[in-house]
Amino acid sequence: MGTYEDVFRASTEDPESFWLKAAEAIDWDVTPQHALDSSGAPFYRWFPDGRLNVCFNALDRHVEAGRGEQPALVYDSPVTDTRRTYTYAQLRNEVAAFAGALAQLGVGHGDRVVIYMPMVPEAAVAMLACARIGAVHSVVFGGFAPRELALRIDDAAPKVVVSASCGIEGKRVIPYKPLLDRAIELAVHKPQKRVILQRPQEQVELGPDDLDWADLVAAAPSADCVPVAATDPLYILYTSGTTGKPKGVVRDCGGYAVALHWSMGAVYDVGPGETMFTGSDVGWVVGHSYIVYAPLLAGATTVLYEGKPVGTPDAGQFWRVAAEYRVKTMFTAPTAFRAIRKEDPKGALTASYDLSHLCYLFLAGERLDPETYHWASALLGVPVIDHWWQTETGWPIVANPVGIEAAPVKPGSPTRPLPGWDVRVLDASGEPVPAGVDGAIVVKLPLPPGALPTLWNDDDRFVASYLSAYDGYYLTGDSGHIDDDGYVFVMGRTDDVINVAGHRLSTGSMEEALAAHPDVAECAVIGVADELKGQIPRGFVVLKTGSDREPGEVEAELVQLVRERIGAVASLKDVTVVAALPKTRSGKILRKTMRGIADGRDEPIPSTVDDPDVIEVLRPVLRRTGQTP
Repeated sequence: MGTYEDVFRASTEDPESFWLKAAEAIDWDVTPQHALDSSGAPFYRWFPDGRLNVCFNALDRHVEAGRGEQPALVYDSPVTDTRRTYTYAQLRNEVAAFAGALAQLGVGHGDRVVIYMPMVPEAAVAMLACARIGAVHSVVFGGFAPRELALRIDDAAPKVVVSASCGIEGKRVIPYKPLLDRAIELAVHKPQKRVILQRPQEQVELGPDDLDWADLVAAAPSADCVPVAATDPLYILYTSGTTGKPKGVVRDCGGYAVALHWSMGAVYDVGPGETMFTGSDVGWVVGHSYIVYAPLLAGATTVLYEGKPVGTPDAGQFWRVAAEYRVKTMFTAPTAFRAIRKEDPKGALTASYDLSHLCYLFLAGERLDPETYHWASALLGVPVIDHWWQTETGWPIVANPVGIEAAPVKPGSPTRPLPGWDVRVLDASGEPVPAGVDGAIVVKLPLPPGALPTLWNDDDRFVASYLSAYDGYYLTGDSGHIDDDGYVFVMGRTDDVINVAGHRLSTGSMEEALAAHPDVAECAVIGVADELKGQIPRGFVVLKTGSDREPGEVEAELVQLVRERIGAVASLKDVTVVAALPKTRSGKILRKTMRGIADGRDEPIPSTVDDPDVIEVLRPVLRRTGQTP
């Protein structure tokens, strides 16, 4: 590919040629002659004259190339003690059959299908089946509350909902059917039919509008791939944690296929026949991009894992998966590794598994603190690669592209912008800031292929949310800086920069200091309102399993540690040891919720919360009306 500098320069100086070249890796029904359509700016469109089918590119073309017997998808479920491998030919046949079933229900080009499923192979089958017939899928994280599911049903207006009888969270069976029934009661839009996958852990009685997955597929003819415009939507994915009307991120077919295929080689160094294990969920963007679409577009083997990094049954499950399936590249969230480290601080469980095939560990979804980076690096002896992206972007913005040229790692930085992404840091007036100075991280328009072209049925909100703050730029909502070497440091959401007596301070820097303490497993720093200083920081830490230190001693050491590393200006004098931090199901710490409660607001609990009880235990601590848990 050439050096990073060469590739990046080509992508910014002549994006038309760069992306048309990348598009040659995709099979087109009508090959695009133009890469970028700027005529409707700021609504840019990629490959406007191209036609393709994403499912054909993910499955059929590999079968036709003689690789039908290669494993395409491995299902590994420690919670049900199930392992199943689908070859490319088998997965294509399963997808074609379910696509035929959807077609018989009247689902066609442009129709929406909501998928409300646990981490089972049928979730991926349903997604690919929609792509096969030109329908638009909208995956909603399995187990979402009925109101949140209803909001998404009303926004997407699906013809059909695909669901399952239950999901499994650790050792708990979560019945989905009552949640789905209640959501449809609440929704104004009523889907015509519901397809239910009956799982052996929970068999449910079907109603008049319900259809059994197995019966439906048994009677359906296989469906062929339907070519669609490259600019047609492939899916809608609603951003997590939104209140009120959710924001439906639209993903197009052509740009997404090109960008994802390119990223597999350039960023993750994964090619045909190699295995990628992404420890996420199909309900999130990481699951869409790097469990389902990208590995299959590249002809790789993807692992779909139903379980947790710890507790199902132990903190060695990721190592077991990596060893059993000869995983080359693993990708998960830093939270997963902090959980593993908390349970197994010395990483002793790795000794039971052969990890010689593992070449890379990629982490994303939240900021990778240097302490977790160093722990994982020392334990695994392979490159640990932080990278940064968003639901809206569909693939990484900033990363260390090991498939092009691996750059030296700087802990705390996801490295440099990837080709196609023109990343800048601006101050409040829209002026560029000097190297090393924090500001708003933005991307110069147009965004590259694969990023959102708009929000579902809401162009105005797309502009207001992302494009109105700085003319000609996409607002990421994150703050940070770029150093003299071009490395990007993402310090947190823009509202995680706090103002203490006129000093703008990053809570991310304080979290770095807290995480460096040998007894700390994970931490969060929030800014809370203060009459004198405007805001003051408060820190909350969870200690490692096995730590027998007195909380008060650790708290005092942490206050001193921040003072030594950042200085008295940080003003972090309030650190509390807690049992757990509130998180979303994808592992992000709910700092905004914590901040709102601490400030005395009636803060709504996000629909994506993993365990609401953690917030309730923490509430009196945040408000100083009770005892430390």
